[in-house]
Amino acid sequence: MTEIELYNLWLENATSDPDLQTELKDIAGDTDTIRDRFYRELEFGTGGLRGVIGAGTNRMNIYTVKRATQGFADYLNQEYTNPSVAVSFDSRIKSDVFSKAAAEVLAANGIKVHIYKELMPTPCLSFAVRELNCQGGIMVTASHNPANYNGYKVYGCIL
Repeated sequence: MTEIELYNLWLENATSDPDLQTELKDIAGDTDTIRDRFYRELEFGTGGLRGVIGAGTNRMNIYTVKRATQGFADYLNQEYTNPSVAVSFDSRIKSDVFSKAAAEVLAANGIKVHIYKELMPTPCLSFAVRELNCQGGIMVTASHNPANYNGYKVYGCIL
């Protein structure tokens, strides 16, 4: 599928986040910008995803978060009986939205989710994973990256 075809698919179907629809409409006809947003999928690197927040497969958004979380859920359900995951987020833009999206995917896969109700630093997630005997954790943060970035870190726990 070409970048333009992916763009059109997102324009038609990526309706869960109104901000993304606005962005997609704003870049209509700008082939260079469309190409940059859709020429690849955001890559899972050391510990997780990290990238510019926005619309597209090469950006941090609820769809890239949900896709990564589905992969994590598949792994957990394959390796464990009745797995659980702790989820936390910091003060970055859309961190709360991304953490809720991840929690929804986990829950839809039968995984028990322990999600913080307010923002927390990364060490609190590590504590929750161990204290609650979780098989994994997700921290939504971009750490030291620029303000227009966010990230998604995945942690495992050896029990």
